[in-house]
Amino acid sequence: MPAPKSSSVQQARDSIAARLRDIRLDAELTGRELAARCGWSESKSSRIESARTPPSASDIRKWCSACGADDQAPDLIAANRTADSMHVQWKRLHRTGIRRHQESAVPLYRQTRQFRVYCSNVIPGLVQTEAYATALLSTISDFQGTPDDAPEAAAARVERSRVIREGHHRFALLMEEDVLYHHFGDAEVMAGQLGYLLAAMALPSVSLGVIPRGAHRRMWTLETFMIFDDREVQVELLTAELRITPPGDIATYTKAFSRLCRVAVHGAAARGLISDAIRSLG
Repeated sequence: MPAPKSSSVQQARDSIAARLRDIRLDAELTGRELAARCGWSESKSSRIESARTPPSASDIRKWCSACGADDQAPDLIAANRTADSMHVQWKRLHRTGIRRHQESAVPLYRQTRQFRVYCSNVIPGLVQTEAYATALLSTISDFQGTPDDAPEAAAARVERSRVIREGHHRFALLMEEDVLYHHFGDAEVMAGQLGYLLAAMALPSVSLGVIPRGAHRRMWTLETFMIFDDREVQVELLTAELRITPPGDIATYTKAFSRLCRVAVHGAAARGLISDAIRSLG
């Protein structure tokens, strides 16, 4: 079960403190020696290492420099800056409905040049039809107990997804084969959605892969995530959206995406799996 926001933030703080402690130990420095090099009290070093006092960006730079680990400072600073905003609960985002959250992401979508998307539960939002999106978003609103503005939110999602046909963007989309059989809406809605996937595959900016059931895995199934260029990852949990910006963490998701891509099928093989799902609708 995902941790509440306060707990998740504390876990992030604890992780930063642990990494700083490891850097000090790797440099074979005592807390007193580190404090002397940084020009602050030994108690401050202790408070930072125990996560009782969040370090500033300047503190992290001094700490890493004192330990001869300047190369680790940027990653730690990014992690520190996002600790308080990394975990955004869906109920907070959707408190007045889902439409506003869809619209708020438009600037990020327009600025991003390379999208890498992995979906383990639903069709990627970038290639959802309005009917499918309406059925899905209505289901989400019902589960969350938030205002149901699914038709308006779906229209906003489709409008946001126009980037797939405009500008100089590239889209690498991956989904598990089971996603093709997760029905939102009736058979007609699903047939339209799966047919649209086939059409989207023909777009020159789109690479769409399907990971077959029973494929020899090089990467286990993960939560749905999106990588926006190399500057942000968004992960969808049951209770919240995680926004990840530390370069090291982004690199980990990029590595996972590459491994998932290698077990996916593309082109004719992917079209065959989608066509099989359409035929299963009867």
